[in-house]
Formats: sequence, structure tokens, C-alpha cells
Amino acid sequence: MTRKVLVVDDDAALREALAQTLELNDLEAITAGSFVVAKDLITAEFDGVILSDIRMPGRDGFHLLDYVSGIDDDLPVILLTGEGDIPMAVKAMSRGAFGFLEKPCVTADLLTTLQRALKTRHLVLENRDFKQQLEEGDPAARMLFGTSQQSDELRARVRAVAPTSAEVLVAGPAGSGISKVAEVIHLMSPRAQAPFVKSPSAGLSTADLRELCQQAAGGSLFLDEISALSEALQYAVLDWVEQGGETRLIAGSTADLAGLVAAGSFGADLYYRLEGMRVRIPSLAERPGDIPVLFRLYVAQAAEQAGIEAPQISQEHLAGLMAQDWPGNARSLMSAAMRFVLGMPDEISGATELGLAEQMAQVERSLLIAALGRQNGRAAAAAEALKLPRKTFYDKLARYGIRPEDYRRA
Repeated sequence: MTRKVLVVDDDAALREALAQTLELNDLEAITAGSFVVAKDLITAEFDGVILSDIRMPGRDGFHLLDYVSGIDDDLPVILLTGEGDIPMAVKAMSRGAFGFLEKPCVTADLLTTLQRALKTRHLVLENRDFKQQLEEGDPAARMLFGTSQQSDELRARVRAVAPTSAEVLVAGPAGSGISKVAEVIHLMSPRAQAPFVKSPSAGLSTADLRELCQQAAGGSLFLDEISALSEALQYAVLDWVEQGGETRLIAGSTADLAGLVAAGSFGADLYYRLEGMRVRIPSLAERPGDIPVLFRLYVAQAAEQAGIEAPQISQEHLAGLMAQDWPGNARSLMSAAMRFVLGMPDEISGATELGLAEQMAQVERSLLIAALGRQNGRAAAAAEALKLPRKTFYDKLARYGIRPEDYRRA
């Protein structure tokens, strides 16, 4: 989360004292002695907040507030006021100031107000990034979210297979978004302007397959859970793809097709035809660092769907989410986001079925991740916060497969 504060005050001694207080509390202070100097530092992309005195020679805090509103109405401005300026500060609040503090500031009040403003700014910029990704870039960037290496590799694989004419197998755990990845492959292919037709494989007949191929002519046909095809339909699909044509087959599967081939319940010829262009979606358990990004996106979407304002999400809550295994993957994370928006309690499926040792391990893992989340991924600081020797702390990280770098925020 951003920790940048622009301090604007014509009193050099007070300005430097405020900067020192901020830096001692792990905040980054930038100082300016006047409106003229400050305005050159303020842009719509400024990833911090502004702390400004009201009374300054020349253009005062009101001028600064109006200037900031013209640049970015969502950029928090906190005003510092003398004892006699309270009515003036209240007026400033009505004009869009985030808050005001009376001088001399109580350090605890100053830090609390700044942290609240910084969290607000962080969420604003994050939501803008999401919207920009949705509006710009290729479909892989717009629709396949995540900042982990695994997500980067998934997008790279999609970009590699999409332009080809070969059949594709999209494999992944249940709830991981197989259908979405298949659609992205279609949208990034030369067939993007033609139909994208999707159908479950279970219960399909030969007549159904012919009709689907006609509907998808020139585009892509996505058959979900390809393992559910009957033996006869497997041969029919294989014949169709071997004949070639303009329509492309994209198959989806949550099953272990190689294991089904070995067991004789899925055709080896069709499997090897599909396996050549395989796109694997990693589970959320493999990429916990993506959970905060995805959860914030799903919360924003759920709030818009419900017609209410999205609630703030604490780092502790995100750390708790990252500590879970999410067997339902993106689908269950979406459900958790909707419950969060509606104020419903969390549901951790299967927790009561675990033995005491497993439950204790889950709690310990959660505490380790929560500490890393609060300390921005700094392992030494997290170990100190938990009062653990560093070697013990690192041994526990290794035991649970936790990587501190997955919990570092920009």
C-alpha cells in the first residue's frame, strides 16, 4: 500500500518536524513550502495523500484544495488548522477536504487520519487499475487477472496458442475459470469475429455435435468436460478434427485425462490430439499472491451488482483469505466476495472435518501469513512480531510452503 505524504506548510520548522514524525513511523514524506511548489508535485497519478496547512501567505490551503479537486477529486487532502480556524476547517470539509487536524497535532490522531486516507487512496488507484485493464490491452490482460508468476505464464501460454489453428485442451481444477480461458483463446485468435459456441459434453448426441459445429462455423466450439463424451462421440469428435475445417475445437477438462486414458475410459487418440496444445490453469493454492488482487476485483463487481458501495478490505482479512486452500478456486472466492459485500459470515468448508493437528497447523499457517501481510512481506519483521527466532520462523515458512515475496505490496 502507498505510504507517501506530501506535507505543505510555509513554516519550515513545523514542516520538517512533521516530516520527521512521518518518517519515524515508516511513512514517506515529501515537503513543499508553498502552493506554488506543491502544485508541481500533484498529478492524477499521485500515489499518496496531502497534508497541508490552511493559513499560508499567497495562495492558502483553500487554493490548494480547489487545485487538487480540479486535478483528481479522489485525492485526499487533510488540512491543518490553528485553534481559531475550526469554522474555516469545517467549511473546507464541505468543499471536499478528507479531514482536518488542529495544531499542534497529537501524533496518534495524525497517524490514524493519514492511514485512513492512505487506504482510501490505495483503493481508488487499485480500482482505476482494474478498470483500465478491463478497457485496454488484449483479452488476456483484460480478462485473466493476477500478478503472480503463474498468472504471467498462463497469459503467455494463452497468447502463444491463440493464433494457431490447432485444437486446444484447457485443463484446470474445478472453479478455476476454464470456460473463461477458452473464450480468451477464441477472442485472441483470427476467429474472434466469428461465433464462440460452448456446450457441456455430457449427454451430447451425434446430431447435437453436428448442430453445434454448424452454429460455430468459422469460429470456435468449446466442449466443456470433454471426458464426459460417450465413446461414440469421442470417435465422432476425433473424425471431425482430423477432417480439418474452419471451426476450431477447444476442449475443457477438470479430470485427469491421462489417468482416464490409462484406465481405458477415454480414447488415447483424441487425448494425444488435444494434449499437443494444452493450457493449464493453476489453482489458487498454487498462487496465493493473486488472491488479494482477485478478491478486490470480485468485491468491486459484487458491490456494483448489489448496488451498494464496496466495503474496505483490511490487510488482516486478505491475509486470512490467503491462508485458505480454496478448493473451489475462483468460483468460491467470488462467493466469499459476495458474502463480504453483504456482511454475511465467512464459510470455510471442511474445517470441522479436520483433526486437531490439521486444525492447529491451519491456524499456525494463517498466523504466519497474517504476520507477513501486516509487515508487507518482510520476514524478519514478521518473525519479530510473532516473537519467534528467525530460524524457527523460516523453518515454519518452509514447512508450509510460504514465500514472503508473495505478500509484498507495491
